[in-house]
Amino acid sequence: MLNNDSIVALATASGAGAIAIIRISGQDAISIANAVFKSIKNKDLTQQKTHTLHLGHIVDGAKTLDQVLVSIFKGPNSYTGENTVEISCHGSTYIQQQIIQLLLRNGCRMADAGEFTLRAFLNGKLDLSQAEAVADLIASDNEASHQIAMQQMRGGFSNEIAKLREELLNFASLIELELDFAEEDVEFADRSQFNELLNRIEFVLKRLIDSFAVGNVIKNGIPVAIVGEPNVGKSTLLNALLNEERAIVSDIAGTTRDTIEDELVIGGIGFRFIDTAGIRETQDYVESIGIKKTFEKIEQAQVVLLLVDSSQLTAESLPNVKIEIEKIKNQFPLKPLLIIANKSDLLSNEVLTFIESELKTENSKLIAISAKNKVGIDDLKNELLSFVNTGALRNNETIITNTRHYDSLLKALNEIQKVKYGLETNLSSDLIALDIKEALYQFGTITGQVTNDELLGNIFANFCIGK
Repeated sequence: MLNNDSIVALATASGAGAIAIIRISGQDAISIANAVFKSIKNKDLTQQKTHTLHLGHIVDGAKTLDQVLVSIFKGPNSYTGENTVEISCHGSTYIQQQIIQLLLRNGCRMADAGEFTLRAFLNGKLDLSQAEAVADLIASDNEASHQIAMQQMRGGFSNEIAKLREELLNFASLIELELDFAEEDVEFADRSQFNELLNRIEFVLKRLIDSFAVGNVIKNGIPVAIVGEPNVGKSTLLNALLNEERAIVSDIAGTTRDTIEDELVIGGIGFRFIDTAGIRETQDYVESIGIKKTFEKIEQAQVVLLLVDSSQLTAESLPNVKIEIEKIKNQFPLKPLLIIANKSDLLSNEVLTFIESELKTENSKLIAISAKNKVGIDDLKNELLSFVNTGALRNNETIITNTRHYDSLLKALNEIQKVKYGLETNLSSDLIALDIKEALYQFGTITGQVTNDELLGNIFANFCIGK
């Protein structure tokens, strides 16, 4: 798949800015750049050392396009492993396009999405999981997702998989050797040591697979559904959390007829808050559709906030609220439920204590707030953070966020368990060897030791052009 042609693309975000960086990579990258570059000191770029900067102008014949700074990186000591040139020009979109078109006329072609990183992978600068982490790093929008992507790009996940694969490969070699001496009935692979290795691999694989539940929500944001009867302050709470007037607030019941979503980073973790339509019996067709969507959003949420108007709670209405709590808990027993007593500023501490004793259950917690006055909002945020298992993040453990990796790990675990069963039942070495090969194959698909054009095409198609 390696191409000898030189590719070019805008490496910075599209649009006008202070500066823009145009990246060229390929065997002829430096000579192509040299053909359109006029150094202020008459330097020949092809004669310059790697990792050097040069000031001059990009010229198209007698026409000067811009004053630029050119960076030279000679292969293999570059991001792609090839000769690479980066042209830092002024950020005018006109200048960007003029320089790129000039380079295209001088021997470059436009880079495909992710082609620079693809070349880095093909040239052995990154393994496949590290290359995928580049895209995750670019897409990271909070501290936690950034930390996970950095850990993977530095090779934390790759090193863990590579170590397991190497140990398994050593035993696979001994098993294969036994097959060569089948007639002598010799045993080169110590079965007890092999079983210990399989137990260790199984433990690591299960830990990595379990981490996907945390990693996936951190990467994509933790969905939190705000539910409750009409006019209890759901939209006011959303606005208080976001610190902006995101949702329409009025005294008219049923104002919110569709779900409203927005994101907020709390303590480095991304949360997606969903303001839903109020749950009540209604004859309004449009409002009833919104209520149906509310239950769909509860299904999708990781955490449910049940908002109640504490100022309207009476001895007669409390049983109805308890029924609503039980309904949500019975329908969604595994979802954390926070009961939010809104408008608590209108009540005395004694009344609030009574409400808490009445509504708080074994698997739920009650927090008193005033969404309008933004009282108790920080307590709510801290409680939401407590639902996130960030211990692995603090300990810098490997966390899986990639669905492809998760699938390969599940398949590898299945094969390892087959090998264990084969050892326990004294299965013949040739059949055990087949299961070991399949496990090694699954490990290889993660790091790119086993790959194909279709897989690479699917992965790098999701990258931005210029990376």
